[in-house]
Amino acid sequence: MLKHFFLVCSGVDLTLIRDCSDGEQTKYVGIGATVFFTALMAFIASAYALYTVFDNPYAAIGFGLIWGLLIFNLDRFIVSTLRKKNDKFAELLQATPRIILAIIIAIVISKPLELKIFEKEIDQVLLEQKNELTLANKAQIAEQFTPEIKQLHEEIRLLKDEIVTKEKEVNDLYETYIAEAEGRKGTEIVGKGPVYKEKREKHDTALQALQTLRTENSEKIAHKELAISELAAQQKNQEINTQPIIDGFDGLMARVNALTKLPWLPSFFIFLLFLAIETSPIFAKLFSPKGEYDAKLQDAEDAVKTWVAQKVHQRKTLLQTDVSLNNKVYNDIAEEEEAYNYKRKKARELMQLQADSFYNLQKKQL
Repeated sequence: MLKHFFLVCSGVDLTLIRDCSDGEQTKYVGIGATVFFTALMAFIASAYALYTVFDNPYAAIGFGLIWGLLIFNLDRFIVSTLRKKNDKFAELLQATPRIILAIIIAIVISKPLELKIFEKEIDQVLLEQKNELTLANKAQIAEQFTPEIKQLHEEIRLLKDEIVTKEKEVNDLYETYIAEAEGRKGTEIVGKGPVYKEKREKHDTALQALQTLRTENSEKIAHKELAISELAAQQKNQEINTQPIIDGFDGLMARVNALTKLPWLPSFFIFLLFLAIETSPIFAKLFSPKGEYDAKLQDAEDAVKTWVAQKVHQRKTLLQTDVSLNNKVYNDIAEEEEAYNYKRKKARELMQLQADSFYNLQKKQL
C-alpha cells in the first residue's frame, strides 16, 4: 500500500511501472517519497507562517493544507514531465525552468521554518526593536507637549520672580523707614518724625501691593501648574494608547526583517537543505541512466505519435481522393448535352423573371 502511494506521488504511469523490475520501481518509490515529504514540510512551514499572521490554529491548518497540496502538485508535475533524452545537455535545458521553480519553492518552504528554529533569537531582536520604538515614540509624543509645558514653566518663573522683586522692594522700604527712625540714614534724627511717617506709609502701600500681587500670582501659578499637570496626563495617556501598537510589532514581516539581523550562515545552510530536498527528485531523474520505465514510456508515446500520424495521413489521403472523384464526376456531367440544355432552359426562365420584376418595379415608381 505504501509502495503504491509513493508511486502515485512520483507521477509515473502505474500500468507501465508494474511491468518493470523491482529496482526500477524502487527508484520511483524514492522519488515519490521525496515529493511527499517535501509537501509535508511545506504544509508545516506554511501552517506556522500563517499562524503568526492569523493567530488562529484552524485557519493556519486549513490554509497550510491547501499550500501543501499545491506544492505536492507542483513537485509531482515537475518530476512527471521530465523525459529522458540521449543528450544530457538537452535534458538539463529541459529541466532548467523546473529547477528555477524548485529553488523558489525551497525559499518559500525554508523561510517559515527558519523563523521557528531561530524564534528565541528573533524575539530578542524584536525586543530590542520594540524598546527603540518605545523610546522613539515617547520622544515624538514629547515633542508635541514639551514646548507648551516649557512655556508654562517660564511663565510661572516670571510670576515668581515678580513676587521676589516686589518683596525686595518692600524689604528695602522697610529698611529705609527703620533706618530713619533710628537716625542711621535720611535726616539722621532719632525718632518718628514726618519723614519717618512718609516712608512708613510708602512701605505700607508697597506691602499691601505685595500681598495683592501674591494673591493674584498664586492663582495664576496654580492655574498654570494645573495646565501642566493636564498636559503631562495627556502625554502619558497618548504613550499608553500607542504602546499596544508597539507591543504588537511581531508579525510575519517584522520577524522576517529580524531574521535578516541574525548571522546569515545558519539560515543559508537551512535553505541549502531544503533546496537539496526540493531538487533531489529532478536531479535523480537527470543523472540516472535511461531505465526500463523510460524505455516503455518512450515506446508508448511513440506508438501514440505514430497512430496519430497515420490518422492524419489517412484523412489527408481520403480528402484528396474525394476531391479528385468530385472533379471527375462534374467534368463528365459538364460534357453531357442533356445537362447543358436543362441548364440553358432554367437560365432563360430566370432571366425572364428578372426582366418582369424590373419592369413592374419601374412601373410602380412612375
